[in-house]
Amino acid sequence: MSANYDVVIVGGGIAGLSLASALAAKCSVALVEAEQSLAYHTSARSARQLIPSYGPVVVQELTLRTLGLIAARDAELPEPVLSPRSFMLIGDEETVREEASGHMHRISHAEALELCPVLEPGFFTAAGLDTGSFACNAPVLLEDHRRRAEAGGVDIITGAKVHSAQRLGSGWELGAGQEAFQAGIVVNAAGAWADELAVISGVEKLGLQPYRRTAAIVDVERPLPDSCPMVAAADESFYFRKEGRDVLISPSESVPSGPEDAKPYPGDVEALVARLNAVTTMGIRNVKSAWTGLRTEAADGVPVVGFDAEATGFFWLAGQGGYGFQTSSGIAELAADLILAGPSAGQGARDEDAGLSPASRTAVALAATRWSIRH
Repeated sequence: MSANYDVVIVGGGIAGLSLASALAAKCSVALVEAEQSLAYHTSARSARQLIPSYGPVVVQELTLRTLGLIAARDAELPEPVLSPRSFMLIGDEETVREEASGHMHRISHAEALELCPVLEPGFFTAAGLDTGSFACNAPVLLEDHRRRAEAGGVDIITGAKVHSAQRLGSGWELGAGQEAFQAGIVVNAAGAWADELAVISGVEKLGLQPYRRTAAIVDVERPLPDSCPMVAAADESFYFRKEGRDVLISPSESVPSGPEDAKPYPGDVEALVARLNAVTTMGIRNVKSAWTGLRTEAADGVPVVGFDAEATGFFWLAGQGGYGFQTSSGIAELAADLILAGPSAGQGARDEDAGLSPASRTAVALAATRWSIRH
């Protein structure tokens, strides 16, 4: 016997959970997750930094909207999700100029060294600073979405990998784990497995590509000051930030991968430690822990949000790349609006809705044009 819902969301990471909380109490929703726990893959392996200057223009707009939505919730939470932490980009003049956006301002070499005194002065010649950037308490945010979703009647089922999906009359029938579901709308929030879910559902793939991104927590001889921003190389060769007395580091790699429970490649973290010990004076002594997540992207690097033009009731919520947390609430707001309007509603018309924020209107324009690739 199948359980019936208006919407079934496939994927229990930040994308699926934030949408579930946005739809809660507005329609009947089930969220199904293949793993035994929520947010097991990429969402548990985030750098936990929301950076308005990071990503394409539409991503930056959605980041600002997300920051506003999270800030409005923070007053109601036992501990805040957001805490100020600037983001600093360093490199040569040309690369910093190319990578710096309108949300970042240039600072002098001396100012950069004052903010992060462990940097070797000769390693870089230019710097940019985003003072509107925030550290994100990801576990608190994920738990808030889960609690709000369940309070609004959302059924969350873990350990339920989707193994079948097909159109049935005016809706969909899914098999997930030992359960069966029927729904008018299926949301593909499966992250690195988004194209695989499309294949199972008989929907054309979008060519979404997962990329590896490794990080580690390291012990250092010279701890970073509390005021130190998150620091990233403009050539995308590394980033690091304070993590208590320790430091979180990453080689910022983007190596294509299949969908998997990714692990660090041998030698990757060791090579990064050697590099950072050469360009900083923090003195990394040992690696406490290391992990690898997958950032899944469309070819143009822009998140995929909207109904499939050919498979009625199949909604894509994928391809967030490295912008998952920082766009999550803004994208959930957008996706919920489109889903509640229904597959037959004109997406372009939503752009005229005076109730939408400027960020959401920008994103709706993206959603309205995204599916031209299928015509």
